[in-house]
Amino acid sequence: MKLGLSIGYSGANLDLPVDRILHAEKIGYDSVWTAEAYGSDAITPLSYLAAITKRIKLGTGIIQVSARTPANCAMSMGTVDALAGGGRAIAGLGVSGPQIVEGWYGQPWGRPYYWLKDYVEIMRKIWRREEGLTHDGKQLQLPYSGEGGLGVGKPLKSILHMNPDIPIYIGSGNEATVRLTGEVADGWLPLGFMPGTMDEYKPWLEEGFKRAGNGKGWDNFDVMARIFVDVDEDVKASIDRLKPREALYIGGMGHKDKNFHKDMFVRRGYKDEADRIQELYLAGHKEEAIATVPDEWIDSRGLMGPPARIKERFRAWEDSGANNFTIAPAQDAAVDLMAELARLNPPRD
Repeated sequence: MKLGLSIGYSGANLDLPVDRILHAEKIGYDSVWTAEAYGSDAITPLSYLAAITKRIKLGTGIIQVSARTPANCAMSMGTVDALAGGGRAIAGLGVSGPQIVEGWYGQPWGRPYYWLKDYVEIMRKIWRREEGLTHDGKQLQLPYSGEGGLGVGKPLKSILHMNPDIPIYIGSGNEATVRLTGEVADGWLPLGFMPGTMDEYKPWLEEGFKRAGNGKGWDNFDVMARIFVDVDEDVKASIDRLKPREALYIGGMGHKDKNFHKDMFVRRGYKDEADRIQELYLAGHKEEAIATVPDEWIDSRGLMGPPARIKERFRAWEDSGANNFTIAPAQDAAVDLMAELARLNPPRD
């Protein structure tokens, strides 16, 4: 089992938890994961971390594909990997949601399935440098031949000889994109994963493996589930600390009629609560929305409470079907506790 450290994206001020990251690397964490929404980006912090770390892998969880062309993303992640010495970058991709895609990036929502599929293929073509870059996909075409173009685009190869095997993970949660993840990605960053849910996802992933062919299967595919971990003798206090985040994502992270986080909450059996949280949040009653988030939902999303309780409940995650985990810790004690439970071996420098 491998553990990653999830540091997410910034709030109003950018403050990377450098000491926590260096400590995680020292005690055996395999990777660190950034994110982006509509503030700090996911890639730039990895360049900084590449300079101050030695071996920990540098992942994005996730890059929003509408934020960059696939060529720009391939260049950026290939450069980060080169700066880090090679073999350390992991490109985690996702589609985000239509409010951000159209409101922040000014891109059409389009067909996210094909956007992801084309994006992954183009990135791999760039890294492998087998021929000049061309692509005739359902969402993306290179060289560009659409409206406003001059028609003189040239198939090019990257000047920089980048690592041709940078792993690509996809963050996804619905049937079509999970199936695509199994087909084209090296790993999965699941949305809404928790113990007891793999039976829903397993046939979708296996259909993707089948489409990929070439012997692809569970032995060469990574399921990297995220666990929120909060160490506190007061279980209720741990649960309450995560509720504002869940209320934001269920109630306000997306359009009223198009919110993937709310959809996931509904799929887990909380339709009435989901509707009420969204209603309250969008009306500006955030504290009431937070109070409406069920305790049992938060408890199922992570590991909350004293160390003994976390240790007992971690067994379900070990048997969940995920083979590796990213840990979103509320405090440094959570980083150390999860290293102990996962039986990590500190590297020998």
